Amino acid sequence: MSERREPWLVGAAAFVLLLLTAHGRHTPYDNFVLLADALAHGRVWIDWPGPWIDALRYQGAYYVIEAPLPALLLLPFVVLFGTAVNQTLLSIGLGAVALGAAAALLQRLQVPRAARWWLLAFYAVGTDLWWCAMLGDVWMIAHVAAVCFTTLALVELAGARRGWLVGALGACAALSRFSLVLALPLYAVALLRPRDHARGHGFARAALGFVAALAPFAMFWLWYNQARWGTFADIGYTTWFHQDQAGAPYGSPFALHYLGYELWSFFVQAPSFMPQAPWIVPSVSGVALTWTSPALIYALWARRPRAEVLWLWAATIVTAGPSLLYYVNGFAQYGMRHALDFEPFLFALMALAARKGLPLWARVLIVWSCAAGLYGVWYWSALVRVGS
Repeated sequence: MSERREPWLVGAAAFVLLLLTAHGRHTPYDNFVLLADALAHGRVWIDWPGPWIDALRYQGAYYVIEAPLPALLLLPFVVLFGTAVNQTLLSIGLGAVALGAAAALLQRLQVPRAARWWLLAFYAVGTDLWWCAMLGDVWMIAHVAAVCFTTLALVELAGARRGWLVGALGACAALSRFSLVLALPLYAVALLRPRDHARGHGFARAALGFVAALAPFAMFWLWYNQARWGTFADIGYTTWFHQDQAGAPYGSPFALHYLGYELWSFFVQAPSFMPQAPWIVPSVSGVALTWTSPALIYALWARRPRAEVLWLWAATIVTAGPSLLYYVNGFAQYGMRHALDFEPFLFALMALAARKGLPLWARVLIVWSCAAGLYGVWYWSALVRVGS
């Protein structure tokens, strides 16, 4: 297989396989289709069909509080075909692009071909990426979009490092999952690395392009908040927290006293075991990364280039922060879906560690992670979301 064509073939194969595992699913939680329809009609409040759609009631109307980029991507299709558009198909497409981009990233980081296939398998099914992409629910597609655009940003940083493109891709990720806004300053740091000045790509030009690319996204975000809440600040999640039974009537949904619960969720929470089929039963509130994605620990073996390793670990930590301080862990999930906010950075670290080949123990952990991921895909398709 030609290396130039490899990412395209990976993306195409991923699209077909995701389509098959989705079983023609049309998610009932198509909040972004409803939001796209609202935008197509010149408004930001949605026609609320019922309580299965998580939407915030605010001053007599219902609003989607999740970051809006998936709705913007759906907008042209909703204009053409109305609310019958299948949101899951966009989720599948974004998942396929994410995996094609991951193949390109591994090439640009000069990972040997054998190790590339191991790492691609891990990224696809050793994380929650495949599980989220095949479902396409409002919460899941947001993660898939964030992974897609973050991975594309990492590909650009491993290649030409055009500031305007890194800025646009980073902003798209942030408009998919809000925690990714914290990665934007670190993309700027990554652009500080020495560049090939003979090609005319100086840092000043890259920095200017980066800032210029962020400007329209920031303006849209301010307008969108003003249109929904009457203020430039986004009060959606806080207001939801005040109305949620799992929340509180005052305070912030982010607090230090949630850290213990989140650490238990991310690193301890185990599935239940039964003496009869299906033998392993994941908790509805998820399963810790320790059980589903233990191969992530291989990221700790990344050592060089030092500047790359440092900024990727910084990006991992800051984007994990909101999830570790949030009042809920994602709930109604397999694995720990909030980890997808920072797993692209860990994946890049794993790639750096694998440039001289994968040790046997890392391959064993990847096999475990992929087996756990495939089990989650099967379990949810066969036993949880049958017919939807």
